[in-house]
Amino acid sequence: MQDGAGQEKAGTVFIVDDDERVVHSLQRLLKLSGYAVTPFADARSLLGCAELPAAECVVLDLGLPDTDGLCVQETLLAMDTGPSIVFLTGRADVPSSVRAMKAGAVDFLLKPVEEEALLMAIEAGVQRTRGEREADRQKASVQTRLQSLTAREEEVLQHVVAGRLNKQIAGDLGTVEKTIKVHRARMMAKMGVRTVADLVRLVEYGR
Repeated sequence: MQDGAGQEKAGTVFIVDDDERVVHSLQRLLKLSGYAVTPFADARSLLGCAELPAAECVVLDLGLPDTDGLCVQETLLAMDTGPSIVFLTGRADVPSSVRAMKAGAVDFLLKPVEEEALLMAIEAGVQRTRGEREADRQKASVQTRLQSLTAREEEVLQHVVAGRLNKQIAGDLGTVEKTIKVHRARMMAKMGVRTVADLVRLVEYGR
């Protein structure tokens, strides 16, 4: 992500904590590290934010004034490729930390936190989110390409993926080999691949 001057940002981080001193300290640290930071004092403000889908990592307090941080985690997990979560709390609660980590939190850190540990956790969270979102974009691209195929091209694709030759496909579909070659060439072009191996990998990825 870039700021208004075009400068590359390290990532987009949301902070959810009702302690103003903690928020101020985190904002300063993260901004100095190149992150775009948005603070929230409670869960309602976070979940009602129109920019939430753009967040790549959420630094989340466990004990919020309006709800439990674990409940917020559940809501974020229900999003399509929601942001990664780093818990930062003053409560040394082992059951909560175990539950948070099992649900996919990047880390569960205690206040006061070491700056290096926090920055490492946030960086891991940002990279995880970016990887997941890129994978989703690629999968959607494959599915769009599959949907662009005609019914006959789809039939040919299934036969090609199964390892059948043009002559065999022609026999199965009741047509001539020349026609199959045409459909096959169009199908491969639409899928953006040149080899059967690439086609097989692409189809498997798009499922």
